[in-house]
Amino acid sequence: MKLVIDVKRCKGCNLCTLVCPYRIFQAGTKPNERGIIPPVLDRPERCANCRLQRLYGRVICGSCQMICPDQAIRWEEESPNEPQKAVVEL
Repeated sequence: MKLVIDVKRCKGCNLCTLVCPYRIFQAGTKPNERGIIPPVLDRPERCANCRLQRLYGRVICGSCQMICPDQAIRWEEESPNEPQKAVVEL
């Protein structure tokens, strides 16, 4: 699974940056075509939901998706050939 921000729906409130326990969001710096600055993903591979949702068969965290007033955050299936990044934290 991978996390996706729909920049066409996002209004740039940055609530997701405040609630994520894994700190995978950062306030954006580039405005979209509507002039709104959506957040960007910073190290999305740290997201427990992205890594473990398929294993457990349920949503693990999802606080970013729940707090988003515009429903601009969702998870998508990754293609089998898509490169994956592994993170080891000490």
